[in-house]
Amino acid sequence: MSWVLAQAPDTLPDDNTGYVAAAYLAFFALVLAYFVIMAVKLQRLERELVELNALADRQIAERT
Repeated sequence: MSWVLAQAPDTLPDDNTGYVAAAYLAFFALVLAYFVIMAVKLQRLERELVELNALADRQIAERT
């Protein structure tokens, strides 16, 4: 069995490691961009929610 493992070729050639690393970096960059976009949208949504709450409080105060 050890003779078979010793004779087995490498599963990935050494010249493709750069492409694999580039693919992982590109994927990481896309995930990071997605999280940044979602964080910006969440901040804007929170600001709008604060404004709507303030508007609702003013309208309630005017009615009483």
